[in-house]
Amino acid sequence: MTAGVRDQPRGADRPRPRLGSRLGAVGWLTGLALLAGVGYRLWLLGHATPPTNSDEATMGLAALHIARGEGFPVWFYGQQYMGTLEAYLAAPVFALAGPSLFALRLPTLALYALFLLLAWRLTLRLTGDRWFGLLVVVLLALGADRIVKNQLIAGGGYPEMNAVGVALALLAVDLATGRPGWRLARWATWGFLAGLMIWVDPLVLPYVVATGAVLVGFRHRELRGPAGALGGAAVLLGAAPLLADSLLTGRNPVHAVLAAGGADATAGWAARLHGGLVVGPPLGMGFCGPGTCATWQLWWAYALPVLLAVAAVTAWRTLRRAPSEAGPDGVPPRVAGAVRLALVLAAGATLVAYTMSSSSGLTPTESARYLSTLLICVPALLWPIWTLARRGTGRRTARPVALVVLAATLLTAGYATVQAARTAPANQAAEARHAELVTTLRHLGVRHVGAGYWTCNRLTFASAEQVVCAVVDDDLRPGFDRYPAYRREVEGAAAPAWVAPTGSPLAVRLDGRLGPGPDALELVTVDGWRIYLPRT
Repeated sequence: MTAGVRDQPRGADRPRPRLGSRLGAVGWLTGLALLAGVGYRLWLLGHATPPTNSDEATMGLAALHIARGEGFPVWFYGQQYMGTLEAYLAAPVFALAGPSLFALRLPTLALYALFLLLAWRLTLRLTGDRWFGLLVVVLLALGADRIVKNQLIAGGGYPEMNAVGVALALLAVDLATGRPGWRLARWATWGFLAGLMIWVDPLVLPYVVATGAVLVGFRHRELRGPAGALGGAAVLLGAAPLLADSLLTGRNPVHAVLAAGGADATAGWAARLHGGLVVGPPLGMGFCGPGTCATWQLWWAYALPVLLAVAAVTAWRTLRRAPSEAGPDGVPPRVAGAVRLALVLAAGATLVAYTMSSSSGLTPTESARYLSTLLICVPALLWPIWTLARRGTGRRTARPVALVVLAATLLTAGYATVQAARTAPANQAAEARHAELVTTLRHLGVRHVGAGYWTCNRLTFASAEQVVCAVVDDDLRPGFDRYPAYRREVEGAAAPAWVAPTGSPLAVRLDGRLGPGPDALELVTVDGWRIYLPRT
């Protein structure tokens, strides 16, 4: 052997594998699906889609106040539940780039990207099947109208719930497995996230309880020591805003949550069952068009209970019969089965609780957002049907049926995604008209206005509080102001103006005050809007 050959470092005579060969086809496809899901939503944000509203603007105003150091709200303005985490996430963005709808939604886009990445990782930990991981990512990358509203609108709670729910499940897998390294840090993270969700939005509590039960079942001895103490302290830290506010004010946030869920209203059981079990699942899980479900899109409502039952039975059998030794992916099958069962039971509890609430019967279309956390269980829900599609069983019909269900799931969700994307040009045009309204008010020197609820805070946020609005109803009586300081400022103004959408009942009421006379109004029109100015 020559000296030149002896001087070469070990392995230098073997070619290094390229990145593509290390990732493999499934790795590249999964990466592309991840980018497609985030890129699609980034495109939607660039087209002001989904359309904003005054509730989202309220969160934007809270973020603006935090960024300016003018206030640090615990709750969504005007109520005593639903924490303002999204406002605190957006405040640094506002401080750097100024307030805008796009800046407000950048943190929610980041939360979606985190959810997609964690869901992929959780799928691999529970199943070890990379192709199934690709399927889950593709399905979650799609985005029907209700889905992107839940994920991108900073209206309180929804964008962060799915990311945190999947993180809790993934932490439960690692902790129940006994994965070494950073044990106390993982316990603290699980506890902090659980407490944080107690403050932010209780809709994710079924997943907190279910994954917590897995930890108690597998690591109850460890919980008796420092891990339990640290985890408990972390729960209190995450829920600290809620606890501190309750102690200082004496308010009970549970009462407010029950009222929001329809506890103070009544709906018949027929309406609840239809809204909760027929309309809710297809809308809430992304199988319907904007604000409506065609009859053929309702097939998912009948498939979901069957899939939940099959997934629960499969996970229970794995939990009871599988060996305790770790599988090829490092996760014992019993742990994987327990976590899958926890996710399915949490999803079932979510569906039952929603169906029992009056919201499912009174406002089934809009209230389907309460089912947004069902997406957390997708890896556990589809795993049995995936195994049937790939491997089949002794029955000849099992594999074709499984393939049809998977294909129908992807095609229906894909069609609903196309329906949502088609609304983007109209939404962008509507946002441009609203921007023209703000510009016109500034040009006219209007500083104070009265308007309807769905106009007011949106207008105030879009103008960065240069135009302050107080809510009025269609008869010009004071309405519900989430931030009372705005009403005090408008009522103290010498001659506030009025703003109403063209053709609205409020516009018809104000049109009656046009013409001569000391109390008459002058009209300035903007495409889609009417501005009423006092003659004085």
